Amino acid sequence: MRSTNPQLSVRQKSILDHARNHGEVQVDPLAESFDVTPQTIRRDLNQLCRLRLLQRVHGGAMAADGVENLGYEARKRLAADEKANIGRRAAELIPDDSSLFINIGTTTEQVAEFLIQRVGLLVITNNLNVVNSLRRSETIEVMTAGGTVRREDGAIVGAAATEFIERFKVDYAIVGASAIEDDGTVLDYDIREVRVAQAIIRNSRAVILVADGNKFQRNAPVRISNIAEIDYFVTDRPPPAAFTQTCRQHGVTIEIAHGDGSTRL
Repeated sequence: MRSTNPQLSVRQKSILDHARNHGEVQVDPLAESFDVTPQTIRRDLNQLCRLRLLQRVHGGAMAADGVENLGYEARKRLAADEKANIGRRAAELIPDDSSLFINIGTTTEQVAEFLIQRVGLLVITNNLNVVNSLRRSETIEVMTAGGTVRREDGAIVGAAATEFIERFKVDYAIVGASAIEDDGTVLDYDIREVRVAQAIIRNSRAVILVADGNKFQRNAPVRISNIAEIDYFVTDRPPPAAFTQTCRQHGVTIEIAHGDGSTRL
C-alpha cells in the first residue's frame, strides 16, 4: 500500500493517512499537531505531492485523484461548511409545489437537508441518504429508484435505476460532480452512476449543478456532461476565468454561496 512507502517518514505517513480519512489536510493545524514549523509541513506536503500521493490546494493538500473516488466519510468532511452554504442556496432556487430529481453526492445531500421544510415537492432520487432525510417531512413525496445499492454511500446505480429515471419529466434536477474542467466538462468516477446522472439531466426542465471549488482541482475519468447542459451552477467561490467565460457563452447562471447569502455572476 502507498502508506508503507519506504520513502516516507513516520510523520508523512500520518499526514497521508489523515488526508485519506478526512479528504484534505491544512498546514497550520498539522504544524500545531506535530509541534513543527509550517515550513516543515510544507516540505512534507511537497514530498507527498511529488510522489503523487497528495495534491496541493490553497493552505494545504488533499488526497490525490485516481480511478476511484475518496471514501464517503472523507467526502462528507471535505469542505463541509462550504457544501452547507451551497445546499442552502440551491434549495432556495426550488419553488414549492415543484418536482425534482436529486442524485448522488454529499453536496446534493445538503440540498435535501434544506428542503425539509418545503411544501408540495415531489422528489425522485437514487440516493438513500436523501430518502432518509426527506422521509421526515409530511409535505414532501419521495420516490426512489430501484437497482444496485452501493454499501459505501447508499447510492442506487445500474440499468434499473436509469430506466426508472427515464419514466419521468420533472421541473428541476440537483446533480453533483467529482471533478470539473476549465473547459466546462463535468466528470465523475462510476460509469453506472454517470448513466443515471445523464438520464436525470435529459429528463429535467432545469438543471442545477452543485459543487465546491475543490472540484476544479480534481480529476475523474468519466464524463457526465458539459456545462452547456446546465442552467445553474451553485458553488462556494468564483470559478476559474475560462470556466466562467464558458458559462456566460452558454447562458449558465453562476451562484456563489457564502455564509451570509449569495452572489450571482
